[in-house]
Amino acid sequence: MELKAFIAAMNSGAEIEAQSETHLKMHALSQEALKITAEINGSYHSEEELKALMQDLTDGGCGEDFGLFPPFYTDCGKNTKLGKGVFINAGCQFQDQGGITIGDGTLIGPKTVIATLNHNMNPAKRANLIPARVHIGKNVWIGANCTILPGVTIGDGAVVAAGAVVNKDVAPRTVVGGVPARVIKEIK
Repeated sequence: MELKAFIAAMNSGAEIEAQSETHLKMHALSQEALKITAEINGSYHSEEELKALMQDLTDGGCGEDFGLFPPFYTDCGKNTKLGKGVFINAGCQFQDQGGITIGDGTLIGPKTVIATLNHNMNPAKRANLIPARVHIGKNVWIGANCTILPGVTIGDGAVVAAGAVVNKDVAPRTVVGGVPARVIKEIK
């Protein structure tokens, strides 16, 4: 399966059957991602070297002035698109096979998890996967140790407080926090 067809299948939101061609491609891309993230996390790299590794990992999906403090983990990399000036702090884990888009100027706090896959609730089909894209807008601040769940959109200028679990969309220019995350205040 070609990468373009895989990305289209994952971005469709259609259920991915276990052991299907798409499912097998997921495993192959995971192996490639493991190699690249092992290189990222295994030793010191200059900013330029990290950018080059992330461009390879994301198939050119990193914007200008991208910043990363390793370690960084992902199960695919190829379905992540990062805007200009995005910064990802240490220990983040992106499950991006279902798609992650992060807008310009967004800051991702340490140990943030972004998940884009769910399993089928039917025990007989539990190995099937249901992808749901995560979209994080421009100039968003995600605090430390947050979890962003599949299908969530976080609006431009929003803030997600440290430790939050975001299971619903976040309106632009709002602050959310807690488990599950709820609106704390609006940003004027």
